[in-house]
Amino acid sequence: MKRLLIVTDHSLVAHAIRRALKQTVGFEVVGVIDGRREIGDALAHLRPDVVLVDDMHHPRSDDGHDSDHALARLREASEHAPAAKRLLLTLRMGEDWMNEAFEAGAQAVLSKSMHSVSLGTMLREVVRGNVVHRFERRPPAPPARCPLTRREKEILGFVAEGATNGQIARILWVTEQTVKFHLSNTYRKLGVANRTEASRYAHVHHLVAPAEAVAC
Repeated sequence: MKRLLIVTDHSLVAHAIRRALKQTVGFEVVGVIDGRREIGDALAHLRPDVVLVDDMHHPRSDDGHDSDHALARLREASEHAPAAKRLLLTLRMGEDWMNEAFEAGAQAVLSKSMHSVSLGTMLREVVRGNVVHRFERRPPAPPARCPLTRREKEILGFVAEGATNGQIARILWVTEQTVKFHLSNTYRKLGVANRTEASRYAHVHHLVAPAEAVAC
C-alpha cells in the first residue's frame, strides 16, 4: 500500500483525486495539504511514498520571481522526501512548462484532462514503474538548404536591390541573355513567377543582405 500525499489549494481537486483512487487499489491517502504554503514539515511527518502536486496556476509575480506554487512544492518534495515519487497533475502540457516541471523535481506529469478512472490507473502504473517516458526538448529544424548556385544568388541579390538585367550584365561582365538564363533557373528553383516575387522571397528568407548577396 503506497502512502499518497495530495498537494493542492482546491478542495474539488482533492475530491476528484480521491474519487479516482476509489477505482484503484494500492493507495492510502495520508493527507491533503494546502499547496500555497511550505510542505517540508508535512513531508517529514507523513512520510509519503508518493507526492501528487496539483498545478495551482499561480502566475509569476511582477518582479520576475517564481510564484508558481506547484514548482516550489516539487522542489520541497525533492529536498525533504527524495525517496518519494513526485508527480505533477496539470492541464498545461506545453514544452516550456514541462521543462520547468522536470527541472523542479517532477518525475512524471499527468494530465487533468484524462478520465478519473484513467487517472487512477495511470497513477498506479507510473508509481509501479511500468510507464517511463523521458521528456526531451525537440531540436530546432535545420535550415532548408538553399538550392541556388553562387552565381544565381549573386544575381538574385542585385535583383532584390532593384537592378535591371542590363545593369546586372554590365556589373558582372556577362550578356543580358546570361542574366536571363540564371534568373529563369532561379525562378524555377524558388517556385516564383517573376523578379518581384523572387525579390520578396529573397528578403523574406534572408537570402540577401543589403548591397550584396549572402550565402544561404
